Amino acid sequence: MGFFDFMTEDIAIDLGTANTLIIHNDKVVIDSPSIVARDRVSGKIIAVGKEANMMQGKTHENIKTIRPLKDGVIADFDASEKMISMFIKSIPALKKRMFTPALRMVVCIPSGITEVEMRAVKESCERVNGKEVYLIHEPMAAAIGIGIDIMQPKGNMIVDIGGGTTEIAVIALGGIVCDKSVKIAGDVFTNDIVYYMRTQHNLFVGEATAEKIKITIGAALEELETPPDEMSVQGRDLLTGKPKQVDVSYREIAKALDKSIQRIEDAVMETLSQTPPELAADIYNTGIYLAGGGSMLRGLDKRISQKTDLPVYIAEDPLRAVVRGTGMALKNIPKFRSILIK
Repeated sequence: MGFFDFMTEDIAIDLGTANTLIIHNDKVVIDSPSIVARDRVSGKIIAVGKEANMMQGKTHENIKTIRPLKDGVIADFDASEKMISMFIKSIPALKKRMFTPALRMVVCIPSGITEVEMRAVKESCERVNGKEVYLIHEPMAAAIGIGIDIMQPKGNMIVDIGGGTTEIAVIALGGIVCDKSVKIAGDVFTNDIVYYMRTQHNLFVGEATAEKIKITIGAALEELETPPDEMSVQGRDLLTGKPKQVDVSYREIAKALDKSIQRIEDAVMETLSQTPPELAADIYNTGIYLAGGGSMLRGLDKRISQKTDLPVYIAEDPLRAVVRGTGMALKNIPKFRSILIK
């Protein structure tokens, strides 16, 4: 095994709808948007990650930007494989190698995923030289990354709001007791903002701008203790066709996102109502943990707390909680054998 060990590299991947993160040697070496730009004529991939992200919404007909993952699942097999492959090849420590080493990988997947979708993730990884590929459910990885001891006979509730899906799970004894996966997450929030700007301000903004609005002044409550300043938004005036600028406040964004957040709240309530009583008792004491980029929406923790009457905690560095957990599972495969899907 010695020589093979030397030839094998371990990597942990959080293949997300919005961002892909890769851990190698306990360090996050890749943290990039999950997006590729393809040349329509030659079919070649010309940019990936941050570079491709800057092109989004600004392309001519010979360049197409593709987000290979939709709702946490691979939608464009070819593009996703090229994207993973390019990310892996750009890991600094692997660049030095003469040839691509065999990889042992742990990749996380949404909990509401079908067998077929699972196989797509697995095959994508095997085609980029993954010799041993393990899959782990996202809420599990998030729990490990937050620092919860998931093997204990104790209930913990995780709400992971990603780009494509929101994963809600109650975890105990190293398994998911009840879970719900809803396709309302960061992407939907972004589209809500595009729609709101269109209908309320007659301003047509692109996805990239809407996402910037979400990050800069996005909120889940109309009353915040430390409100962000108003933001100037540029786009195209739908009436005159001229470029114009509008000032937007966080209260408007809270209004725009209200319906979608309500659906996330409903999903949380439904999961709570399916929780066995002993675990419900635990959750009363431990509260709810939020992870994923969506958990950074201002006031969301407070809003969920008001709805559930439970304490709500946001993971530290919520964007990386899942990949951290995936990396910890990778380091200790024998311990987590029971939750890894071969």
